[in-house]
Amino acid sequence: MATLIAQSQLEEMMKRIPEWEADRKVIERTFEFDDFDQAVDFVNEIAEIAAEEEHHPDIDIRFNKVRVALSTHSEGGVTDLDLLMAAKIDNLSE
Repeated sequence: MATLIAQSQLEEMMKRIPEWEADRKVIERTFEFDDFDQAVDFVNEIAEIAAEEEHHPDIDIRFNKVRVALSTHSEGGVTDLDLLMAAKIDNLSE
């Protein structure tokens, strides 16, 4: 079960994933690639992680940019599961 993170704690926890931004009930990051094919490959890698974790981000592809937004809708905001997914997604982009 996912644990909702209080806004006061979220700011501190976001330091672990500094490229991500918190906006009340969601965390998000935009990744940029050389071309569309690389962006799609990245999305497919995210899909594999999402299936493993049974936690699915909102993904928006705009040519070579991929915006990923994470929130646990059933809990009404950001949970530890979202932070875990963000860290795993960051590992893909390195």
